[in-house]
Amino acid sequence: MLTMFPRTKRMLLAGTVTLLVILADQLSTSWALSRLSKGPIHVIGPLSFSLAMNTGFSFGIARGNSLVIAIVALIFVVVIFWMVLRTKSMSLVAAYGMIIGGAMGNLADRVFRGDHGAVVDFIHLRYWPTFNVADACIDIGVLLVVVIWIAQSVHSQNESKH
Repeated sequence: MLTMFPRTKRMLLAGTVTLLVILADQLSTSWALSRLSKGPIHVIGPLSFSLAMNTGFSFGIARGNSLVIAIVALIFVVVIFWMVLRTKSMSLVAAYGMIIGGAMGNLADRVFRGDHGAVVDFIHLRYWPTFNVADACIDIGVLLVVVIWIAQSVHSQNESKH
């Protein structure tokens, strides 16, 4: 059974996670712009840091459509925020906070960095497109949402059998 948490606790958790993700993303992006403008850094194995400006969505899809992407991101944030208001699961609230924070971190890059609507990507894995902290938080948040939904579904099915 899902524990019921007051809306204020859900909002506080979502807001805290969102702010932490935005902070981590913007601080890491500032570091990347400062340090990596001198050249890439190899960390270990396939992991390195190198600057890449992405004017598209994930994987560079829809490059050059920054205004449309920003509008879609804002709509996305509103929908996920609405989901925060409707859920009773604090674990889902935290996952939604990660997604909102990642979307807002990337939106902040597009609006405030002055790189023609580009998002600053810098984490490079040899066999994966370059990404940033915000992207990672969106991906992890979505993965957590799926895992939690599946776990809740299995739990509900087991309860209905008893």
